[in-house]
Amino acid sequence: MVAILQAKDKQFLLDGEPFQILSGAIHYFRVVPEYWEDRLLKLKACGFNTVETYVPWNLHEPQENAFNFEGLADIERFITLAGKLGLHVIVRPSPYICAEWEFGGLPAWLLQYSYMKLRCMEGAYLQKVDRYYDELIPRLTPLQSTNGGPIIAMQIENEYGSYGNDTAYLTYLRDGLIKRGVDVLLFTSDGPEDGMLQGGTVPGTLATVNFGSRPEEAFEKFREYRADEPLMCMEYWNGWFDHWLKPHHTRDAGDVADVFDRMLRSGASVNFYMFHGGTNFGFYNGANFGDKYEATITSYDYDSPLSECGDETEKYRAVRSVIARYLEKDEKEFPAFPAPIPKKSYGLVSLTEKADLLGQLDQFSVPVKRICPEPMEMLGQSYGFIVYSTQVSGPRTGEMLHLQEVHDRAQVFLDGVYQGTVERWDPRPLPLDIPAQGAKLEIVVENMGRVNYGPKLKDYKGITEGVRFNNQFLFDWTIYPLPLDNIGAIPFVGSAASAGQDQDQGQDQDQGQDQDQDQDQDQGQIQDQDHERPTFYRGEFNVEEAGDTFVRLDGWSKGVVWINGFNLGRYWEKGPQRTLYLPAPLLRKGSNEIVVFELHRTEKPVIALTDAPDLG
Repeated sequence: MVAILQAKDKQFLLDGEPFQILSGAIHYFRVVPEYWEDRLLKLKACGFNTVETYVPWNLHEPQENAFNFEGLADIERFITLAGKLGLHVIVRPSPYICAEWEFGGLPAWLLQYSYMKLRCMEGAYLQKVDRYYDELIPRLTPLQSTNGGPIIAMQIENEYGSYGNDTAYLTYLRDGLIKRGVDVLLFTSDGPEDGMLQGGTVPGTLATVNFGSRPEEAFEKFREYRADEPLMCMEYWNGWFDHWLKPHHTRDAGDVADVFDRMLRSGASVNFYMFHGGTNFGFYNGANFGDKYEATITSYDYDSPLSECGDETEKYRAVRSVIARYLEKDEKEFPAFPAPIPKKSYGLVSLTEKADLLGQLDQFSVPVKRICPEPMEMLGQSYGFIVYSTQVSGPRTGEMLHLQEVHDRAQVFLDGVYQGTVERWDPRPLPLDIPAQGAKLEIVVENMGRVNYGPKLKDYKGITEGVRFNNQFLFDWTIYPLPLDNIGAIPFVGSAASAGQDQDQGQDQDQGQDQDQDQDQDQGQIQDQDHERPTFYRGEFNVEEAGDTFVRLDGWSKGVVWINGFNLGRYWEKGPQRTLYLPAPLLRKGSNEIVVFELHRTEKPVIALTDAPDLG
């Protein structure tokens, strides 16, 4: 059935009839595909008629000219499923998406072209965009409502007025979509401020606004620019995302419901950003840079109406009540809420095998020689870690080691002994003494996620400007790229025979370390820091019946977790996040493998699999 969405006389029309878009954002790439149907049905059960999603370029073209549309990246399956469930779809396939996603969705390999200008009418950049769109857009056009599919609207770029004012660039993108067969309603979205609405909109193309509160003010500012267009909040920020080292964000459900109600009563259409946030699996979390660099955590729960693990919340119930009241319906008339997904506690799991990183670097990576330290992008690496190694002459006493522009967190070792950590947001130099015979200097750098918003978008990773003792730069480096995109070849030693032997010790032990013990652990690390070395740990546990579970890492410091080869994401004892969400579809009946890459140390290589999340 062909359905046409139009913007006319201050309202939306769907097949000529007045239509109010009640939409919620669910990003297919933040939810395991086995749960797409569950999350979409829960959107319908809340009274919504539309789902919105971004499209991250870096997921679909992870290496230049190598495309991926399978698994988490199977956007066609997600959109088709939404349509089968009776939902309309809004797609935002901008080259840039922001979304607290790595590099705002731009692929890291763009940074190999060091002189390329991003998000403007620069020929080299547009050439890459065009090639990507030649692959992506033909996958979407058959799914448009004009062809009987569920897509009713598409966005050109994203909040462009917050970045630039190159209207020719926006026009180029819009015309490129039309040329490739996009004939549904096109739109822009920007903040409700003069500069943003001037820089981010295109004459003749629908404009929408993004905000989290004071809707009357936002729409009043919008009306100064678009007197005859329908009101739409394309991003209603009903929650917020979290950074490491900061408290977990929450927003009162009553406040969210009140702002939503005021928008509906003004006749506006609304897209909840987010309705269901999901998870920044792998190394795909983004970062912000205001006064300093701040990396986004693994969870993208966003304090949204549907929690990270798909649970109904107080906010969900408050929003559903507003919709029911506004539509003059009994909530019992809404589709049924799907049965809750079981949560399981699998107890404690011992990680009995280990592999030291620095002691066997050549088994983890193919080294390259360079005169100067180079960022990972120049070595064809996008994500993960990178190790820089050189020999330093001695003796040197009381000299300071400077890492110029380390992106983002570096651990320094002399002859294998930990000396300290240098962080991008706290780039103080390290005092080092070099013995007469000299020493081997090794620097392990973590890419904690590229900036996804603002003027510091071009965010190279690793050591970007050099290493020096006092004012003397060090040259002649061996560099080990560690993308960690395949952990199957890690040379573990030890026996896994006892892995999982403690699984039946009960839920009480799962929560066995309180905050005081965490502080004791911190002190232990300080007193015994000579033994701090990046180490991989491996264990196994058995599953008879799979359920959602949560990986708890009390007593661990900082690192990454894999389940059966799937990268769940990062953990850090400094929080706010205390558990990693592990969806049941990532488990298999029988034996399951867990690998932890711990950057510092753990007193006891044991993790807990609990039945409750802890986001701080």
